[in-house]
Amino acid sequence: MRLGPLAPGRWPLKLKVPLLVVVFMLTVAVAVSNVVLRRLASDQELHLQQLADSYLDGLSAAIQPNLLRRDVWETFDALDRARGLYRALRTKYALVALPDGSVLAASDPIAFPTGMPVPASLAQRFATGDGLAIDEKQGSAWVKRTFRQDGHELGAILAEFDISNLLQIRREVLWALVLANAGLVAVLSLAGYLVVRRLLQPIAVLTAHVHRAGSGKLEEIPPTLLRDDGSEIGQLVASFNQMASAIRDREQLAIRLAKEGRSVLLGKLASGMAHEVNNPLGGMLNVIDTLKKHGEDEQTRLRALDILERGLTGIANVVRATLTTYRGPAVTPGLRSRDVDDLRFLLQHELARRNLTLHWSNNLPDALPVDGLTLRQVTLNLLLNACAASPPNSTVEFEAETAGRGVSVRIQDSGPGLPQNVLELFRDPRTVPQVPTEELGLGVWTVCRLLGRIAGRIEVLRSDNSGTDLRVTIPFESAEVVDAVA
Repeated sequence: MRLGPLAPGRWPLKLKVPLLVVVFMLTVAVAVSNVVLRRLASDQELHLQQLADSYLDGLSAAIQPNLLRRDVWETFDALDRARGLYRALRTKYALVALPDGSVLAASDPIAFPTGMPVPASLAQRFATGDGLAIDEKQGSAWVKRTFRQDGHELGAILAEFDISNLLQIRREVLWALVLANAGLVAVLSLAGYLVVRRLLQPIAVLTAHVHRAGSGKLEEIPPTLLRDDGSEIGQLVASFNQMASAIRDREQLAIRLAKEGRSVLLGKLASGMAHEVNNPLGGMLNVIDTLKKHGEDEQTRLRALDILERGLTGIANVVRATLTTYRGPAVTPGLRSRDVDDLRFLLQHELARRNLTLHWSNNLPDALPVDGLTLRQVTLNLLLNACAASPPNSTVEFEAETAGRGVSVRIQDSGPGLPQNVLELFRDPRTVPQVPTEELGLGVWTVCRLLGRIAGRIEVLRSDNSGTDLRVTIPFESAEVVDAVA
């Protein structure tokens, strides 16, 4: 069963603490009252025993000679006189019983006639011997003393006393304890409530500020509300103010860093654009040199213009691809075999500058359902990196073919191998950072980002001092034409 707001765990602290004090005080009061009442009962019983012994001592001296003679009237007279002498005992009756269990004389001869047996209920109370028997429910006490002479039993005195006055004293003491403890608990509970509420006032102020902080309004607690007196509460408030100040400073720093990060990101984007546009520009400049030298040849001129057109189209596609990063996916053109062959002309300037030999093998069909723009960008970046890594007068190898349900591109160079951070990134391109780093390089970062976008993968077949062997696999966008191109 759920109590909701009535559950004790939801009660305010200023209420729970006084209630705990009340519980503890009631526990102590009950324990103390029980001890007091037990001690009072013990003292009353001892006092009653002493009075009963004194009563029996006096009565025994007067009755024992009469008991030997079986003198009923003298015995009755002694019982009657003793009743008047010991009024404090409030004797209800007293009787003298003979060894055979019959009554010799009684203070109430009507209730206990001479010669009649002692009532069984009275005899059972002293079945185990003489002494004092108390019954608080009936408000009575019974006492018995047996007379013996020369080892022979002469008889016994039995008497009943009214102890209702003693029980009344106990009840009065009990009510006095209850009222005193109740008053003390009420006063101390009220005082505890006021004190705890006063002590928890700083906590209430702190809680209010924390709630406002949760809604985005983090403010320091002004000194006018709370006094920093060096106590635990004061230290807690001081810590909260320090935290609020630190968070406010951190928010301001985060805003400033966000602005700076936006500027850095724009710079990275600009450098990436420049990098991707610069790659085809090298080949286009090489085509222009060819036109200058052999522009009068119509075949050369038409071929050069075709390469220039596709180079400009590639630059436009780079810009369009950058825009789609923010505008969402768009339909990409397929791949033609000559789109890959164009990369040879884009590399001629770098190959000639470093005196490198390019072994080219393009076994792709004329039309493939892959992202042609991305494949060209990835391949061109890796080829330029291979040229940059290879020493002069060495060889760079390229091979492209269909493999299963995708395109496989293999690039080998004669360089010193890949750095360790690049190897780890190629093993899992998904770990590429959001922005390129100086240690990683823009080309490698671009390759990993592009492959991640089209679910491509890159394998390092070899990477040592004799060179690097990479294989890039890009899956087909549709499986409907796989059989036609295989």
